[in-house]
Amino acid sequence: MEKTQVYLPAEELAALREAAARSGRSVADIIREAIRKQVLKPRTQGPVALWDGEPKRTSIDHDSVYDEV
Repeated sequence: MEKTQVYLPAEELAALREAAARSGRSVADIIREAIRKQVLKPRTQGPVALWDGEPKRTSIDHDSVYDEV
C-alpha cells in the first residue's frame, strides 16, 4: 500500500470524520471503499434483460401500460 494526500474542503473532511466515527472505521478505510465502489467498479457486460421475447413498447412509452384496461 502506498501513501497519498487528498485536499478536501473543511466541511467535507468534517463530514468524512463524522462518518468514520459513527461507523467505527478509519477515514482512510472509508476513502478506499469509496474509490473501489465509484472508480474501480466492474463494468457491465452488455444489457441485462428480465424478460423473453420482443418488447411491446419503447422506453419512451413505458407509462402507456397503465392506459390499457
